[in-house]
Amino acid sequence: MDFTLTDQQQAFVAAADAFAREALAPHAARWDREHEFPITTLKAAAGLGFCGLYTDPRYEGLGLDRLDASLIFERLAMGCTSTTAYLTIHNMVSWMLGAWLPAETAAAWVPRLASGELLGSYCLTEAGAGSDAAALNTRAVRAGEEYLIDGSKVFISGAGSTQVLVVMARTGGAGAAGISAFMVPAETPGVRCGKAEEKLGWHSQPTREVIFEGVRVPAAFRLGQEGEGFKFAMQALDGGRINIASCSLGTAQQALDEALAYVKTREQFGRPISEFQSVQFRLADMATELAAARLLVRQAAAKLDGGAPDKRAWCAMAKRLATDLGYRICDEALQLFGGYGYTRDYPLERYLRDTRVHRILEGTNEVMRLIIARRLLAEPGLSLE
Repeated sequence: MDFTLTDQQQAFVAAADAFAREALAPHAARWDREHEFPITTLKAAAGLGFCGLYTDPRYEGLGLDRLDASLIFERLAMGCTSTTAYLTIHNMVSWMLGAWLPAETAAAWVPRLASGELLGSYCLTEAGAGSDAAALNTRAVRAGEEYLIDGSKVFISGAGSTQVLVVMARTGGAGAAGISAFMVPAETPGVRCGKAEEKLGWHSQPTREVIFEGVRVPAAFRLGQEGEGFKFAMQALDGGRINIASCSLGTAQQALDEALAYVKTREQFGRPISEFQSVQFRLADMATELAAARLLVRQAAAKLDGGAPDKRAWCAMAKRLATDLGYRICDEALQLFGGYGYTRDYPLERYLRDTRVHRILEGTNEVMRLIIARRLLAEPGLSLE
């Protein structure tokens, strides 16, 4: 196996690295402190193609594969975890609409998402349907050439500041087969947002409840056919799990880099703490775990790109491992900074807060274990080919 990046991939990484250093990192602490959603910066990211990374080129997306997108998200997260995480969600929305909206509708809306003119939110989770997403209650009733949507969604990233919503709603009976997907412009009458949630991290993007009361949308805003929405949602989440795992990798790498620099200059007992074996062992474990997680994420991305039959389990494994280890590496890096790591004078506490939610969203890591176990029990062994 050759894991060397191609010239094109290296160019993508270089562009993302430059944007992370120049446009994200200098402002990340202020965005976090002031809870600012950096729309101007997001639109600048769109100018580099970062709002339509794997969106169909017919709609002005770059049409990259998921491995290339993973490399980009990893590097962007080194500049700002929270802002990059929102970009992954926007990319998921742009891709879904380009993949499954009727062509005429997609042509009118998706290029505006890929260009950053419009920003998107993904609306699946409900107060009573989190890990059990197929139990959602938001309903869409057909009325001629329209649907009437009623219900609510919670923990919606970007809500209140985005213009396009992808909404999963029940059009049929109970269970996954009764769910359809819709594009809902956020300014449609009957759409309103709750208060911004007070969160531990991810302060550079708002998170709100979205309420739908008698919301009318054209039938042409439905993705695919009735009853296909849950399938689309799960396909989107396979890629979303790779994306959020990549954000954890990038943040962990940044935490490790900063810890390496710090231990060389911090002195105790008359010498740099980098000379203590306990510190060296900790650094070695952090680097080893990060390398292992990175390889698994890239393997899973390749499985997803190749349409492997076990791709969902691989995406789940990558998400579980990378987000658990990414958080742990940030915690270990903070420990190496001692009391300073616990203060806002240094970014380690922000890295820790921002990566904590990665173990919850896009499916909790407990659900990832269920996905993996069910695959193993149904068909023992996961292909390494």
